[in-house]
Amino acid sequence: MDENILTMTEQASETLSALAVSYGLSVVGAIVILILGVWIANRVRSAVERLMQRFDGIDQTLTAFLAGLARYIVIAVTLLAVLAEFGVQTASLLAVLGAAGLAIGLALQGTLSNVAAGVMLLFLRPFKVNDYIEAGGVSGTVKAVTLFRTELSTPDNVQIFVPNSDVWGSAISNYSYNATRRVEIECGIAYDDDIGKAFDVMRKVVAEDSRVLPSPQPMLAVKSLGDNSVNVICRVWVKAPDYWPFTFDKTREIKEGYDAAGLNIPFPTRTVYQVADTSAD
Repeated sequence: MDENILTMTEQASETLSALAVSYGLSVVGAIVILILGVWIANRVRSAVERLMQRFDGIDQTLTAFLAGLARYIVIAVTLLAVLAEFGVQTASLLAVLGAAGLAIGLALQGTLSNVAAGVMLLFLRPFKVNDYIEAGGVSGTVKAVTLFRTELSTPDNVQIFVPNSDVWGSAISNYSYNATRRVEIECGIAYDDDIGKAFDVMRKVVAEDSRVLPSPQPMLAVKSLGDNSVNVICRVWVKAPDYWPFTFDKTREIKEGYDAAGLNIPFPTRTVYQVADTSAD
């Protein structure tokens, strides 16, 4: 009995020794591969960051995203190499991961579409922070652009978060992109008023303002003949930040100039006819 126990103990010891030698080398190799892979992943991330920083038009958020993505790709390859060191069939594992990735992608397709749109917005840069835009059915000043959403602030200081897919999937109007903008001020006068006098008032008002750019030259014209008024316009070019202050100031000054010149700004009128009721006769 004692001899059988001793024999079994010796066999178990030999088996454990063989396993230790076999898997010990695999463990050491896996540790070396893992350490080397993490080191390479960090180096790749730093290299991608330095490369992206050479281009001035690339947003910092996109730089961090691409650098992190490159690092995770290297780490994923490293983990596959570690599993292969232990004899795991990586082909089957890749198939399982691919199926799981497909299922996750279908479940998160809305979120992933926002990420894809965010990458396109950060890379192509149709607008930047502090630009006033209209997109996705809303308008406001851009405060931040992330991989998932765009943050806007309206003129009355309301914060709006718009999914990137809505912004990218719609027409984007960037009112801050160009350095100059054209201002059009329209004002109606009565049909019996002098159009030339109205032009003189507009011309004087805009000529006295230093915000008006000399080129293109200001333009005065009759835009339309309305139901109750002759609609005249004044078109001038100003710097983009001056658009709204200039519009507000000149609208008031043209109204005051019309009053001083004796020009009338008509308002809609309605003629009511009263028909006598003869049914009682």
